[in-house]
Amino acid sequence: MTPRQTLDYCTYDVFTDQAFGGNPLAIVFEADNLNAAQMQVIAREFNFSETVFFQTPKEASHTMRLRIFTPTRELPFAGHPTIGAAVALSDLGHGPDLILELGVGALPAKAEQGAASFHAAQPVETLARPDAELVAKTLGLLQTDIAKPPVMASMGVPFTFTALTSRAALSNIEIDLTEMRTGNARYPSGRDFSQAAYWRDDSASNEAGHDVIHLRMFAPLDSIPEDPATGSAAATLAGLLCADRGAPVSLTVYQGQDMGRPSVIKAQASDNGVTISGPAIKMMQGQILV
Repeated sequence: MTPRQTLDYCTYDVFTDQAFGGNPLAIVFEADNLNAAQMQVIAREFNFSETVFFQTPKEASHTMRLRIFTPTRELPFAGHPTIGAAVALSDLGHGPDLILELGVGALPAKAEQGAASFHAAQPVETLARPDAELVAKTLGLLQTDIAKPPVMASMGVPFTFTALTSRAALSNIEIDLTEMRTGNARYPSGRDFSQAAYWRDDSASNEAGHDVIHLRMFAPLDSIPEDPATGSAAATLAGLLCADRGAPVSLTVYQGQDMGRPSVIKAQASDNGVTISGPAIKMMQGQILV
């Protein structure tokens, strides 16, 4: 029998300071000897929305190289793996200032005392403006539940952002996979027609640029029926709102409440990019036999 490699791993719940909340993340340490196919198999085995692999950085001055995988593909950028990885590095004695290598380039981050932040300077790219009727059908809603035309945008991972008219509409979403496949064919952007539907709480938001947002994100064609916390979606939404208003914005994004894993993401956007911040809590540790 071929000897098997032993790798240490841990898991964190991200964008929460409460156990069994937020978005679970698996972190695999010392993964230099793994190839992409092996990392993909391990990510599928964990079956979290993302698994991150720590590798030696290409630049000696950088803290760590991060390879991020969903159960079906590698991502160049994702929010909750970046926050979770930064907190894990802090727990290992790194920081508070970190430089993380991702597929989108080097991201500066800061982590201490169970919380982290990172700054993403890559531009928000508008990819398409999907048909509102198709998006409504994909979400299982009426077209009258949509507050303004949907927009597909990306800072490394594409999402279709749809503002809804009420919190009730957000809770009532039931994804239609047939319509989602139609959308993926009509607006190809990768493996999925990922939906980021949101509602702005006007009673809690203010005119000074602070918005309270309730968000849900669905990517079932990428084996993510619903995500409890999506930092890359929060970052892209903040960038979109900043561009629309021509002024800096600050968001408090609530996600995961409808699936029993409450999360809170902080996002600030200006002409210089987007900063995402939040806590993470260690949950499990062990070994993988590869």
